[in-house]
Amino acid sequence: MIQMNNPVLKEIQLIYERRRDKAQNDLRKRQQEIYKKIPKVREIDDEIRKTGLKMAKTVLLKPENSEKAAKEAREKIEALKMEKAYHMTEGNISADYLEPKYTCNKCKDTGYMEDSKRCNCMKQLLINRSYKMSNLENILHKENFQNFDIELFSTEPFDGEDLTPRENMMDILSYSEGFIANFDEKNGENLLFYGTTGLGKTFLCSCIAKALLDKNKIVIYQTAFTILDILEKRRFRKGNSEISEYEYNLLFQADLLIIDDLGTEISNTFTNAEIFNIVNTRLLAGKKTIISTNLTPNEISEIYTDRVFSRIFDKFLPLRFYGKDLRWE
Repeated sequence: MIQMNNPVLKEIQLIYERRRDKAQNDLRKRQQEIYKKIPKVREIDDEIRKTGLKMAKTVLLKPENSEKAAKEAREKIEALKMEKAYHMTEGNISADYLEPKYTCNKCKDTGYMEDSKRCNCMKQLLINRSYKMSNLENILHKENFQNFDIELFSTEPFDGEDLTPRENMMDILSYSEGFIANFDEKNGENLLFYGTTGLGKTFLCSCIAKALLDKNKIVIYQTAFTILDILEKRRFRKGNSEISEYEYNLLFQADLLIIDDLGTEISNTFTNAEIFNIVNTRLLAGKKTIISTNLTPNEISEIYTDRVFSRIFDKFLPLRFYGKDLRWE
């Protein structure tokens, strides 16, 4: 997973800070409630704090006595805690009522475990943030493999093809599932979906994105037109330059980049060079990419430079979609 720096990591760190602050504020409120109800508990908490401070002072000023002081302090604090638990039990209050209540008790709302690895709660936050950044937030609940209906594809022969549209789609699904299953392998797999509109290319891209996001992968899914907008903002320093730079870097660093509707963007020397740069850099870094386009291979070769064309067809598995427009089904 990429290092989520700049705005995203700052946003997530702020979420954890707020969670910790809330846990401490709620704890203070419960403490005041208990102190008012059972004054003896306040006295015991004060004595526990004094004992801890006394031990720390002894360790600092008389290090030769630190081991003895620590042992005595632990024994005294343990006895005080038992007395505190007794008073709370007498008051029909659970023993953990005066413990912090974190959103995640595993990492205590820090986002990291004791071994410095990310806690599952942070991974989930990153996934949720990735959904938003991937432009998929509002569609993944309906465009996923669970809702993929193979029955929509015709079993009738189509334009002299060897396979019916349904058989062809089953092959494409098989390749897609293999792509997901072997995603972490350094196998150089990249996919090119091509065919006319309304044949399920975008839907299948969403399915793959959803499956990989649920595996804690960072997936950026944008149209070629939107990628061009990101490129232009960065080039001409439009809007928030930090965000523009971050979005631009994600095009190279995301675990998977899905470029939808290649060919809808304005084609010129600048866009061709940038698209080649993105695709080529990702290939060299072993990062995987899916390209979806309504263009035929011949049309791609006419619009883009030979470098772009040869790179796409050398390093991508071309999968052709054909059949009737599913939007009419």
